[in-house]
Amino acid sequence: MSKNFELLIRMVKELGVFQPLGAPPSPALGKRPEPEVDARTREELTKLVQRVFLSPRLAEVPRAVLFSAVDQGDGSSRICARVGEALAGQTPGSVCIVDANLRSPTLHEQFALENGIGLKEAVMQFGPVRRFAQRYCGTNLWLVTCGSQSPDPHTILASDRLGSRIRELCAEFDHVLIDSPPLSLYADAFVLGQLTDGIILVVEANSTRREVAQKAKENLEAASLRILGSVLNNRTFPIPETIYWKL
Repeated sequence: MSKNFELLIRMVKELGVFQPLGAPPSPALGKRPEPEVDARTREELTKLVQRVFLSPRLAEVPRAVLFSAVDQGDGSSRICARVGEALAGQTPGSVCIVDANLRSPTLHEQFALENGIGLKEAVMQFGPVRRFAQRYCGTNLWLVTCGSQSPDPHTILASDRLGSRIRELCAEFDHVLIDSPPLSLYADAFVLGQLTDGIILVVEANSTRREVAQKAKENLEAASLRILGSVLNNRTFPIPETIYWKL
């Protein structure tokens, strides 16, 4: 029995999170739906990238970082994609985004890429790990989509090859950003978190309940997982934003 499988079962029992089997339906491909980010969002993304990945004060720069929403719909996938783009734009090194949200993968849709081969295939098949990554528009940004092979999430998460593949990605790319399902629903992030250098929590403004976010933080700390920071997604302003930022 693999260590990943044992951890997965233990976290399900301890946290009471739901672990449905079966692969979710693949989203329809289409043009990239995400609008261009505004100046304020770009500034916040730049600050996050500088603080987490590029700060000269960091004793050890995290190479592999997991993004996980506290609750469903908090926007972890969108934030992971935006941070990956921002990081690729600020460093000459290579950046690889990995869609490990095996429950509801969307990153291939956000980047308008095919999802025929990806993380599932990398775990279940052999060959150089770069073969399972797609380069985005000739830039230094790469994407490993979820993939379309049939194994259910348990099979992928319980495989020791998952950790091996992530280590291979870290050897191939300078930065690896991994998207995962919500903490409140699945134990996936606890397995993936053991394979990374830390986690960035994504919280939806005016939606995620404080007690749910606090419980997620406590569970991560209990699992000895390093929290690198948090993102408050879709914050709104009670007064016009242009005035707010002058106050």
